[in-house]
Amino acid sequence: MSQYKHENPNPVGKSVGDCTVRAISLAEGMTWEDAYLGLCMKGYEMSDMPSSNDVWGSYLTDRGWQYHRLQDSCPFCYTINDFATEHNKGTYIVATGSHVVCVRDGQYLDTWDCGEKIPLFYFERE
Repeated sequence: MSQYKHENPNPVGKSVGDCTVRAISLAEGMTWEDAYLGLCMKGYEMSDMPSSNDVWGSYLTDRGWQYHRLQDSCPFCYTINDFATEHNKGTYIVATGSHVVCVRDGQYLDTWDCGEKIPLFYFERE
């Protein structure tokens, strides 16, 4: 059973190339523009692109989020949908090798159903 909920905070409805901005915007409860600007400033500070894992990871850590690596004993078995089902309380930012999504109270919020993607790590506020 999918825990997917369509959400797109992008002000003009775009949905390609900005998944990190969308996920942080939804998780932080801020506008897409504020999330984008914050990531750009962090990227400028680090001389790297705002969408790089190092940049957005540092941005979240600075804002009080904790990094967690997922066990990879069965990397083709555990999906975003499974993560959302198991994490039915709280807000998380979950990353695969090529995508970032917000999971809030057991639902993953995105512009498309990414539930079958395999998560590698996530951030949560403790």
